[in-house]
This record gives sequence, structure tokens and C-alpha cells, in this order.
Amino acid sequence: MKRPKKALIIIIILFPILAGVATGFGLEKLSSNRDGTGANDRLKSGQEIQQVAGESINDGDIFGSADESTFKDQAQGVLKKGSADGEGSHQLVRPGGESQTVHLTSSITDLDKFEDMEIKIWGETFKGQKVGWLMDVGRVEVINTEAELPEEE
Repeated sequence: MKRPKKALIIIIILFPILAGVATGFGLEKLSSNRDGTGANDRLKSGQEIQQVAGESINDGDIFGSADESTFKDQAQGVLKKGSADGEGSHQLVRPGGESQTVHLTSSITDLDKFEDMEIKIWGETFKGQKVGWLMDVGRVEVINTEAELPEEE
């Protein structure tokens, strides 16, 4: 029997090591979000991401997507449960009357938790059939947990 060549031995030793490094690198990239920061980076920075609000909600809390740049549209007002003309599940009441009201739905977070609170929302606007402004909410920031509806004009 011939002795294996040194090059073959080196390849046999290095291949599993390189394959393991490549697999680890690939898995980190798969677990990263679009801006290149992985879940571990977000946890190290102290940035907590909650999709749905719990029982305790405080001013300044943020729910939904961690990246506000993902959603191009935003609005601020007091959340009221119920829809007008069957579009959306909630309304964001803003000063200026009905023409300024945003009708909402959310595929990311439960809007019921924010009823009667002043919130800032980020989302995507859709053409409403019966309402002027219909938005799918992706991010919610609580401004005031004890807000009052704006006065009718």
C-alpha cells in the first residue's frame, strides 16, 4: 500500500473545518434582518422587539416592526375601536374631523390593546372602497396612555 500524500491529508483535515465555518456564516446571514443586524446584535444593543402588547403598556413603548423605515406612511392620533362602513377594525381619530381620520387594520399587532390611547403608527396605505384613508399598521409607538379624543370641528 502507498502512503497517502501530504496534500490529500491536508485537504481531508481542512475541508470539514472550512465547511463548518461556511455553515456558521451562512446561518448568521439567514437569521439577520434586512439591514444586516442579526438577532444577537439586536439583543446585545438592548433593543427589545415585541409584536403584540402585553397587559402593561406605558408611554414610549413600541410594538410591531423594529424598523420604522420599513413603512413609508405614518400618522398620530387617538385610537378608537370600530370601523366606518366596514373597512378596517379601528380608527385613528385626529384633529380636523372625519376627513383626517385614518381607518386601520393590522397584520402585525393587536390594535385592541391601544384603545383610547394616543399613538403614532407606521404602516402602508391602501385605497379604501368607502373611506378616505385605510392603513395596514406595522409599528405602533404609544404617546399617551390616558388620551382624550380630539374635539369635533
